[in-house]
Amino acid sequence: MNIVQKEWKLQTVDDAIVARLQQDLNIHPALCTVLVGRGIDTFQKAKTFFRPSAEDLHDPFLMKDMDKAVRRITKAVEANEAIRIFGDYDVDGTTSVALVYQFLKETCGADYPLSFYIPNRYTEGYGLSTQGVEDAAAQACSLMIVLDCGITAIDTIKLANELGIDVIVCDHHLPGQELPAAVAILNPKQADCNYPFKELSACGIGFKLIAALVKAWQLSNPNLHFEYLELVAASIASDIVPIVDENRVLAYFGLKKINENPSLSFQILKEVSGIERKMNIANLVFFIGPKINAAGRMNDAGKVVQFFISNDRSEQLSIAKALSIDNKERTELDKSITAEALAMMEEDDRSQKKSIVLHHEEWHKGVVGIVASRILEVYYKPTLILTTSNGKVTGSARSVHGFDIHKAIGACVQHLESYGGHQFAAGLTMEKEQLPLFIEAFEQEVSSSIQPSSLVPVIKVDACIDLATVTVPFMKILEQFEPCGPQNLMPVFMSEAVVDAGGTKIVKSEHLQVYFKQNGVVVKGIAFRMAAWYDYIHAGNPVDILYHIERNEWKGTVYAEIRILDIRATKN
Repeated sequence: MNIVQKEWKLQTVDDAIVARLQQDLNIHPALCTVLVGRGIDTFQKAKTFFRPSAEDLHDPFLMKDMDKAVRRITKAVEANEAIRIFGDYDVDGTTSVALVYQFLKETCGADYPLSFYIPNRYTEGYGLSTQGVEDAAAQACSLMIVLDCGITAIDTIKLANELGIDVIVCDHHLPGQELPAAVAILNPKQADCNYPFKELSACGIGFKLIAALVKAWQLSNPNLHFEYLELVAASIASDIVPIVDENRVLAYFGLKKINENPSLSFQILKEVSGIERKMNIANLVFFIGPKINAAGRMNDAGKVVQFFISNDRSEQLSIAKALSIDNKERTELDKSITAEALAMMEEDDRSQKKSIVLHHEEWHKGVVGIVASRILEVYYKPTLILTTSNGKVTGSARSVHGFDIHKAIGACVQHLESYGGHQFAAGLTMEKEQLPLFIEAFEQEVSSSIQPSSLVPVIKVDACIDLATVTVPFMKILEQFEPCGPQNLMPVFMSEAVVDAGGTKIVKSEHLQVYFKQNGVVVKGIAFRMAAWYDYIHAGNPVDILYHIERNEWKGTVYAEIRILDIRATKN
């Protein structure tokens, strides 16, 4: 299998600014290099970064239409109108619904006519569905609060209005040229919305809505909305939004609650995930998020909301186990379909093509996006993984850096029934007979527009350090960079000319447990899926390594270890 070589890009910073910051903070210069590279170049910025405060959150009423949304919900509550909470079937959508539903139940009372609805991925598709609107009308709902979708639902919101239902949209996706006829649209990405931060998750927008209601209703507990920050943290982690500004504050306090005073829901999620250590964003991304997402991928995401809103431990345990089963099935499908896709790539020489489009009639629609990401990791080309559902070809696309795959798919719109998404990920549907025409048109579009540099994966390196720097005190300050995610990634370090200290071995046939030595200092680490390097390293050849620094605890003792991201032979 041909694995694309990665480019290592060491960031350059102003040494004078690093030195000044190091004098102010009195921490290791390498840490100051990392901070300056992220725009944190003064003592005050560092204080704000390392010590997030709830006071850094913006007034929710700065968001366009927030006053309208609050007035309409207040009117509904005072008149005892039936309210339906509608949301998407992924983590952001289900956590958003759970957050708003729980808040309204707590403030309006257990008997208030409140319900929720999550569409079925396979029978209804993404977004505010006709079936969802008609079901709300059948239940005599006169107000729908729609979360994580709705900004492009022109026709379905028109239908809702015709059926006597007002709609409040809480969405964070890019608006189109035409907006739906909702009574209020909460979306900071609207061109005329002056809200200071544009990158909230949908659950984050739901949080701002309930924060506004707390303020407007002058509740006895002015911090009630903070009780739901676990859900917001899960959405921020799983929806891959930038973890800066408000998202950093919300994720910080959400994780703090999960670790110090978790709700029953998150206690159980940690239990079924086997997590005993302190939770961070990575745990949410790799252990919690997939369980929540799996329900919508495999069958019914409504049980996720029921899990979060339930007060019955036995019911929650039962649902959590069902989510784990869904996730196990999803994982098995992911592995088998990825293997089939890789086999297709090797059977048919596609090395000269700039794009990858693979189709199989029987691939599971719920995992094609994950498989597209797996294939992208190996071949690093714009990738589409397609299946057949309801007689039509449909699937997901993933892109490389610097290439807008949504735009490229749009250039082939004459072959499509529908498409949507953003620069790095998209979905599309077409008639079967259009597939060969689309593949040809898409390859032509990619070949003519992609830059060669976009076909080489880049790892951004924060600083070059010696292994002697990898210490517990250094690691403990690094841990304060959490929560880490987009625009605040976990720092990546480089060390040059390290050699095997003895003890390096292959683990589970494809991984390496390493003991690297440099200038007499030995550091232990793990290199996942890098067993191919064993003979070269074992022979004593020097290598350069990229890595994260991570905590390991054994029998009460804390160690700083490294997780290798990439290896290359040291140049003579």
